[in-house]
Amino acid sequence: MSLFQEENMYETRCHGRIEVICGSMFSGKTEELIRRLKRAKFARQKVEIFKPTIDTRYSEQEVVSHEGNAIPSTPVDNASSILLLGSDIDVVGIDEAQFFDQSIVSVAQELALQGIRVIIAGLDMDFQANPFGPMPNLCAIADTVTKVHAICVKCGDLAYISHRKVAGEKQVMLGETAEYEPLCRKCYKKSLEK
Repeated sequence: MSLFQEENMYETRCHGRIEVICGSMFSGKTEELIRRLKRAKFARQKVEIFKPTIDTRYSEQEVVSHEGNAIPSTPVDNASSILLLGSDIDVVGIDEAQFFDQSIVSVAQELALQGIRVIIAGLDMDFQANPFGPMPNLCAIADTVTKVHAICVKCGDLAYISHRKVAGEKQVMLGETAEYEPLCRKCYKKSLEK
């Protein structure tokens, strides 16, 4: 049986589970989230996608990858709104989960207990290499965790972190390539020594 056939069987037979896609910026998290959600739509499953209202970088109403792929979404102020809006659905997608508070963990659990497949994407670490928001807890309760990696812009190794290139100590600062770059551990350490 091919990997595609195994993945397809898993997607159609299993219900009520949590999948987490995590990694640094520019690693393809949102791209993978969109891919999984489009496959579910193709399989005629009822899909709803949510993102935090704070994420307006590319679009206020869509989840958009750095590659420019997009899928319609519903912006929400808090995780509990997902429970209210996520009824009568087969698959719930959640992007930028690190921006939600810890209640996203119980929301994901509740959805999975209702038989819903929950696919969550988010940064696992902030720019200072600290676990980011609810992501560690989401990884702990997930049925599957997919860690994706960007490529270090300095040396070409697998990236470890989203290094912030601009001044600022606030944990949450929306940005793109002008503000952040993916770095491996070694290059990140060198950047701190400057």
